[in-house]
Amino acid sequence: MTLDEITENFALLDDWEDRYRYLIELGRLMPPFPAEARTDANKVQGCASQVWLSTHIEPGPEPILTFTGDSDAHIVKGLIAVLVALYSGRPARAILDTDAIELFDRFGLREHLTPQRSNGLRSMVERVRADARAALATA
Repeated sequence: MTLDEITENFALLDDWEDRYRYLIELGRLMPPFPAEARTDANKVQGCASQVWLSTHIEPGPEPILTFTGDSDAHIVKGLIAVLVALYSGRPARAILDTDAIELFDRFGLREHLTPQRSNGLRSMVERVRADARAALATA
């Protein structure tokens, strides 16, 4: 699902419970995460639930990053789906210029996340940004 579609759908949902259900549905729609990608290197530290993010870097003067992810928690998997829609397939510099936390605030999601999930979301965003910085450093 594209970020524009996700944004449009969130705009139609007034109630937090509906947004919560939609977020869970986004997680369910994600492609299966390969078992071999469930490695310590792909595990995101700082999350209460188990979270894996895998990054593929297409090298070049402006590296393009593609992300896949998974979690053992339904709501977190939905958060990953939004992050993948936001960042995947984009140049590293554009990733660093994009504020995911602002997007989650605009969707009205962060105010309803537990402090642990908010910390986990920040950890996932920082992981994506660190991969983008590393891709630029080797470009």
